Amino acid sequence: MKTKTLVSMITGALVIGAASTTFAAANPFSDVPADSWAYDAVSKLAADGIVDGYGDGTYKGQETMTRYEMAQIVAKAMTKTDIDKADKALVDKLAAEFSEELDNLGVRVSDLEKKSDNVKWGGELKYSYAGIKSPAKDTAGTSYVDKTSDRQNNNTYEFRLEPKAFIGNSGWTANARIRYYSNANSANNSGSTNGTGSNNANGGTDKSDTVVDRIYVEGPLFGADTKLGKLDTYSDDTFGSGMIIDDNISGAQFKWNMGKDKTSYVKAVVGRYDFDSASNAASAAHNAYDGTGNYGSFEAGYKPAKGLSAMAGYYTLRNIKNGDFATGNRGDGTIDTLNKGNSDNDGIWAAGLGYKFDKNVNIYGIYAKSNLDAVTGYKGDAQDKAYDITLSYKGADASKAGSWGLYTAYRYLGQFATINPTYDASTRGTKGWEVGAQYTVAQNILATLRYYDGKDLSNDFSGYKGDYNKLYGAVEFFF
Repeated sequence: MKTKTLVSMITGALVIGAASTTFAAANPFSDVPADSWAYDAVSKLAADGIVDGYGDGTYKGQETMTRYEMAQIVAKAMTKTDIDKADKALVDKLAAEFSEELDNLGVRVSDLEKKSDNVKWGGELKYSYAGIKSPAKDTAGTSYVDKTSDRQNNNTYEFRLEPKAFIGNSGWTANARIRYYSNANSANNSGSTNGTGSNNANGGTDKSDTVVDRIYVEGPLFGADTKLGKLDTYSDDTFGSGMIIDDNISGAQFKWNMGKDKTSYVKAVVGRYDFDSASNAASAAHNAYDGTGNYGSFEAGYKPAKGLSAMAGYYTLRNIKNGDFATGNRGDGTIDTLNKGNSDNDGIWAAGLGYKFDKNVNIYGIYAKSNLDAVTGYKGDAQDKAYDITLSYKGADASKAGSWGLYTAYRYLGQFATINPTYDASTRGTKGWEVGAQYTVAQNILATLRYYDGKDLSNDFSGYKGDYNKLYGAVEFFF
């Protein structure tokens, strides 16, 4: 895309967005801690007589709440009309933050939004750095040798705009994500476009790219929260591991939230998966199965605010075309050379358990197994399994300055048992330890640091140096 066209697109989007009433960054946590800004806002509304808590008249201001519970309180506040301007602003802000939960409650946030504008804009500006050391190849680039490559550095910028338009009073919304990606290694974004440039950390390109990678409608259908179109899908809504997939598909997703507090869910997804690293500028950071296939999944989970959580799911990628089970620049081989029988269908079973001790300490483990087998003579570690064991302490809330979180994890990510994991540092086709931290520098400004140290699964055997490690850092600005 030409620079002039890109500037016009972004400028026009910002002008339209400026007319909207709400700019909101989604809270990535399923529970609302007692020190959240939302508690302060609801406390003020309670003091002003705008809300009176639950049905029994109580307000649990000193306890962690689920987002569903908080949405119940916000729904009551939205029914008030005789409130002053300051309280009205708080209600609007809370309604934007908990819009998805309010939709599940049957409260049309559009009733609030349409008074000024039926389009809400959100977005993110992100800078990230990735430095990778991986098994090295010979000078011809055809086979691996017993050494580790020099660290390859990749610096990127990404700008996202996420419009959300309310479709009348139907409860449906039209959604999109416009993404501009730029490799920061080259000032004019020139250079290799075939994945072989010297600045490419993961075999991607050294150029800019603008794409509308999501465009879908969302609303109630068959009792489920439904998405139709080119949409995002994520494995493991219980623990948020995203170990199997965190990517876009063209298709449909249905999620039924169940139970009194919506702590249980069932999710079904069907569609077409398509990732082509050669045509995607962001492939410099990709961690995905490179190819196309028919995707489907069925997942169920239980996640209370505290105590034991559990999930189970089945994920499948069928009729695989033009793909490999390799990651980035390691190029371990095509599916034909790694997989026994040249199968073009992959089925993955997964299950997990976790325990949340309190609002600060959480531990979970998830395990996945694929039905694919490696070819005879394959010498590396098994590629047909994956697991993630994570221990976390606290968590950074992008809306609350000074909040922070730490975690440590051990991850084994076989290429047959993963499609596109969500991890920034842990990499598909490797195993190892990861540690990380996040800190909210100021409201809606989040800093992240992660370090992963492990082994390349296909090269971790006698006679080969399979060391793989990655340093990752990012600063994100939400609006």
